[in-house]
Amino acid sequence: MLTMKPQSKIWMDDRFVDWDDAKIHVLTHGLHYGYAVFEGIRCFSTQDGPAIFRLREHMERFLNSARIYMMKIDYSVKELNDACVELIRRNGISESYIRPIAYSAYGEMGLNPMTSKISVAIASWEWGPYLGKDAVDKGVRAAISSWIRVDPRALPIQAKCSANYANSGLAKMEAMKAGYDEAIMLNSNGMVAEGPGENIFRVKDEVLSTPPASSGILRGITRDTVIQFARDLKLNFYRNDMTREELYTADELFFSGTAVGVAKIREVDGRKIGNSAFPTTERLRRLYEGTVHGKVKRYSKWLTTVKR
Repeated sequence: MLTMKPQSKIWMDDRFVDWDDAKIHVLTHGLHYGYAVFEGIRCFSTQDGPAIFRLREHMERFLNSARIYMMKIDYSVKELNDACVELIRRNGISESYIRPIAYSAYGEMGLNPMTSKISVAIASWEWGPYLGKDAVDKGVRAAISSWIRVDPRALPIQAKCSANYANSGLAKMEAMKAGYDEAIMLNSNGMVAEGPGENIFRVKDEVLSTPPASSGILRGITRDTVIQFARDLKLNFYRNDMTREELYTADELFFSGTAVGVAKIREVDGRKIGNSAFPTTERLRRLYEGTVHGKVKRYSKWLTTVKR
């Protein structure tokens, strides 16, 4: 489902190299200690050509993640944006996932990362629905994970660091081995946090809500997009903590994220969610799909078009 098809080029430290030549040494520091930060960005087809969704916001978060981890990146937001656009142009695919990553490079070993050079790479490849077509069409079956979300006192949650995703991987594997599509993670206080790689929203009595940043979530770019939609549609919206049982009694639940888009959650821990066609979720999902494909003029500022 998520197998990568090799593309033409990958950008590495200001050079475009052939896909098969984009290699690092087995003793690369970041490989051993998880000292890397990254982003996930989507490029969509539009009537004007491929367009990258909210590229600037993603790159700003990328550099903020590096700043939190005291990584010195010698590229500006504009330079990284330009590299993404040129990479899409060279690879010649209209829809793709884009992965910028900064990592402590080969040359030093040991826990102290400050003596290691920071390398930066950007790759892109074709990537379909993250949770599969059935999840898109029918909705996601989710389970509450026994693994809690990393506590902000242990690792900085607002940095999209590779090390954080070992926690996500454990939750993902547990859910899939139990026959579910995805996990939902609680925080150390037992409140709902997020999915392994997605934020979560709840609808109850026509009120839309999502956990606040203080619950230990990553402030997702798609989450922010949904919040902006909610404001523009004048929906009743709140950021508030929610309990596990409040998921079970929701009228609607959905995930949001770059990989997953907006995807309804039809079941949690074997409990069917809602009794309707998820009208609020569907309204937001259709608006999101229209926006990323360049069909909603109001949000065209979020698209960076790649000229061929």
